[in-house]
Amino acid sequence: MDDTLQKVMDAAYDCLQACNNCYDACLQEDDIDMMRECIRTDRECAEMCLNVLSYAGRSGVVLTDLISLCEKACQTCGNECARHDHDHCQRCAKACFACADACREYVA
Repeated sequence: MDDTLQKVMDAAYDCLQACNNCYDACLQEDDIDMMRECIRTDRECAEMCLNVLSYAGRSGVVLTDLISLCEKACQTCGNECARHDHDHCQRCAKACFACADACREYVA
């Protein structure tokens, strides 16, 4: 496994953890209506990161496409989380942006 794929896998794992944490914390917020999009993007991003982690060991023909989709999901989730002042959202945004960067580097 090359270094850039390992970097994606490490970032995807961190992002998966951050998204799951953010998702759980958002469900505890008082104004859950305001958090709906954050919760949705957290779940979507976490699922995409999990797919990348599951698939990366196989080095299949669609791996690059999957990592490209992961980059899009991470960027979208990071943008949404960055809009919220909660610590869990800010930590999630940071992890999402780091994963998006690692994905972009791999695809390039």
